[in-house]
Amino acid sequence: MDWTKLTVLITGGTGSFGRKFTEVMLRDHRPKKLIIFSRDELKQHEMRQEFPDTPGSSVRYFIGDIRDRDRLYRAMYGVDVVVHAAALKQVPACEYNPIEAILTNIMGAKNIIDAAIDNGVQKVMALSTDKAVNPINLYGATKLCAEKLFVNGNSYSRGGRTAFSCTRYGNVVGSRGSVIPVFLAQRKNGRITITDPRMTRFWITLEQGVQFVIRSVEEMHGGEVFVPKIPSMNIMDLAGAVAPESAIDYIGIRSGEKIHEVLISGDEAAQTVEVGEKYVILPSNPWFENLHWRHGIPVPGGFTYTSNHNTRWLSLEDLRHLITEYQ
Repeated sequence: MDWTKLTVLITGGTGSFGRKFTEVMLRDHRPKKLIIFSRDELKQHEMRQEFPDTPGSSVRYFIGDIRDRDRLYRAMYGVDVVVHAAALKQVPACEYNPIEAILTNIMGAKNIIDAAIDNGVQKVMALSTDKAVNPINLYGATKLCAEKLFVNGNSYSRGGRTAFSCTRYGNVVGSRGSVIPVFLAQRKNGRITITDPRMTRFWITLEQGVQFVIRSVEEMHGGEVFVPKIPSMNIMDLAGAVAPESAIDYIGIRSGEKIHEVLISGDEAAQTVEVGEKYVILPSNPWFENLHWRHGIPVPGGFTYTSNHNTRWLSLEDLRHLITEYQ
């Protein structure tokens, strides 16, 4: 793909992923136009200080909400690639405000699909999460629905030019709601809180997440769910790296929280191939042409990709390095 000839729109563009995506796109790929779509006027103003939309700049700021179908239609006019990062993602907030989570994460996905097809967008890449696999909370359930909408959105655009795919990965270092800033704040008082000492999580940096999404956009044909091979970490190791001198209060697992995370379930193994440093989950729909991925190696039957049975783990030194980078 020649990004210099493309107009790119990112929803949720003022979030942690959106800001890093903007940085990487302008630094490495220089798209013809990069549209930051978000609903927060203040965050757009703050982001404009770092990425100005002055004459000659490729950056544009577009205020809108993915719940607003008409606004999305206007924003996607002339757009070639959409990266969909907008979501309500805080598990407790989604549990307490379930209808709001559904309106944004599910109905917003529907609006993205409709607007993209009708505006002739070439590619749409939606960001998903490990919490969409065997979900036990509403956030995960809405992201599972969104995944299904985007994968099967290809059936609406057959014969057209719009392809839809997803990326699915784990917790992002330092993103909103991440445990690292919580631990850093708590250690000032000499005590940190941990829900369960057995807890493990997949871990990825913002830079790695953005680079993976960009590569996936370049490789997608429509219908795939791309999953990177990423390391796991244990919550006790993270606590030792962030606040080794602090006392620990164990507070119990919160509502909707898992002890371990899953990126690929056993039921998805039959449709999953291994391709280098990633897995690709292929749709079972009859319209999907899986010859695109015939070079992939099918995973064994019953294969699962879980944070507690991962072959890659972050050491204490790795975690300290990540924390230093975050700070």
